[in-house]
This record gives sequence, structure tokens and C-alpha cells, in this order.
Amino acid sequence: MEGQKIGYARVSTIGQSLDIQKKKLEKYGCYKVFSEQKSGAKTSNRQELNRALEYVREGDVFIVTKLDRLARSVADLSAISKTLEEKKVDFVVMDQAIDTTTPAGKLTFHVLAAIGEFEREMIATRTAEGRAAALAKGVKFGRKKKIDALSDKKRRQMIKEFDTGALSKEDLAEKYRMSRASLYRAVKIAREELTGLSRPST
Repeated sequence: MEGQKIGYARVSTIGQSLDIQKKKLEKYGCYKVFSEQKSGAKTSNRQELNRALEYVREGDVFIVTKLDRLARSVADLSAISKTLEEKKVDFVVMDQAIDTTTPAGKLTFHVLAAIGEFEREMIATRTAEGRAAALAKGVKFGRKKKIDALSDKKRRQMIKEFDTGALSKEDLAEKYRMSRASLYRAVKIAREELTGLSRPST
């Protein structure tokens, strides 16, 4: 069974018109055209593109007029191409002579996809190396602890209130805007950092 030609058109801003792209796609023989006015920064933010990728079936041909209407980076293109390949859907870019229904077009597209995969791996490697270097310099990652926002005076006051029982642990935790478990951890950290204040003997 021969598949359908499914088109996708996109413009970045409200002031731009989709008409030229849609007419080209319809003239090419597209059975259905998905279109939207969206920035191309993230595929996840483009609802109509995601609908189009969900709609296409094995044997269909997914068509755009220009490559930049579909993807803004090689990595983005690689992710989309992987989706199409998994669904056994061919891909055509009208103005740039990419057509995976032909051997030459399929080769060109696979080269672009390979470059995208390489680009993602390089970014991941640089990120990991940067994180390792930062950790070696003592940089801490993750959410900042509530205790870090308290001055030494506030820390001493918190420890005093904790030890004397001036407030219940629940009220004390609420006062410092943290959970009961976080309160116990904060007091422990404060004791360690404020070496001049020791726990009173009982």
C-alpha cells in the first residue's frame, strides 16, 4: 500500500505568513499539511510538529520546503530523523534536494544524522569534563541548603532555640522555613561550622 505525503510548515513570528509554504506543499501533492507559528528553538515546544510526527505511518513521506523550517540545529535534525527512520517514513526537503526515497538522498540524510549524533556526544563530553574540573576546584552542585542563607547570628539563635526548647521542633522548623528533618541537619551543620558554640551539657 502506497503511503501518504504529509507536509509540515512553520514560521517563527506572528507577522510571517504560512501561505507560501502551504501552497508549495499542496502543489507537491501533500494529503495533509500541519502548520504553526512557533520558534524553532525546541522540538518539544512545537505542538503541530509533534502531531505530524505522531500522525505519519510506515510508507508515508514527510515533507518540508526548507530544512530550517523543521530544525534549527543538526542535533535537532538528527533526533527528528531518528523518529522518522524508526517509523519507516521517508523524508523530503523540497528546496534543498534532500529525498530519502532515493539512494543519494538517503545517504545525505544519514550523514547529517551522524554529524548530529557526534555533536551531541561532544557536548556531553565537554559538559562532563567541565563538571569534573569544577568539582576538583571545590564547586558544589545541587540545591543550596537553607542553612547557607543564615548569618552566623541567626545560626547561633537557631541552635539556642533548639537546645533550650523555647519553641517546639515543628514551630522552630516553620520559623526557619524548613522541614523538621532539615532543621536537625541544619543544627548539626551549624554546630560544626560555629566551633565557638558547643552543645550545653545536661
